[in-house]
Amino acid sequence: MCQVLDVSRSGYYAWRGRPGSEHTREDGVLQGKIKFYFERSRDTYGTPRLKVDLAEEDGLQVSRRRIGRLMNTANLKVRCKRKFRTATQSKHEQPVAENILNRDFSASGPNQKWTTDITYLPCTDGWLYLATVMDLYSRKIVGWAMHDRLETVLVTEALQMALSRRQPSAGLLHHSDRGSQYASATYRQALQRMSRKGNCWDNSVQESSFATLKTELALSKARVPRASTRTEVFEWIEVFYNRLRRHSSLGYRSPVAFEEHIPIPN
Repeated sequence: MCQVLDVSRSGYYAWRGRPGSEHTREDGVLQGKIKFYFERSRDTYGTPRLKVDLAEEDGLQVSRRRIGRLMNTANLKVRCKRKFRTATQSKHEQPVAENILNRDFSASGPNQKWTTDITYLPCTDGWLYLATVMDLYSRKIVGWAMHDRLETVLVTEALQMALSRRQPSAGLLHHSDRGSQYASATYRQALQRMSRKGNCWDNSVQESSFATLKTELALSKARVPRASTRTEVFEWIEVFYNRLRRHSSLGYRSPVAFEEHIPIPN
């Protein structure tokens, strides 16, 4: 090799033994941190969120360009979300309420607007159905439930968890689609707000969170049994999504940090 490149053997060994530059050593350390935060996000964080992680948790101001370069070097590729498929059934004879939310997903404070929906998770031993209730102010999942069957008890348990945790005052707007579970007599005793038939984008914030969950937990296909999926979903909601996952709409803060008025990192 030295003969082909016209380099002396002593020069080659001197180059090989020379310590790397300060910038190269910094890149190595930085790449390790980027890999840690990327894997913690379940391979879903791009350069904007990783930039905030480095600033908030390590006090490092790193450009998105440099983060992207180090991600490419480490072959870190972000997972993409899959298209949404609805789980609720809107073909029923139950009465439905007027759509008051009308796609206005903004809120100036907690417990003003909640939205709820159902998704299905494929497991090796059958389907697992998940219902969640989200506070639109912080995008926090305030109530959830999982069942093997798609029945009204699924959505009522999620609602009861949300009510117990948040104890909202009068005037809360609670929004769902027109699925039969939400239109049932049991659910209608507490709620009167549903969206237009067959239009999943009326609940797009909820659908986005479901797409994120399925992407980050690799739940597009049956991978593990229901029991394992329950544990993974519980950890994702309570530990990762509510407390750690950064939302661009919240200034790259988690729902908990946003509700606790933690400043946006520089």
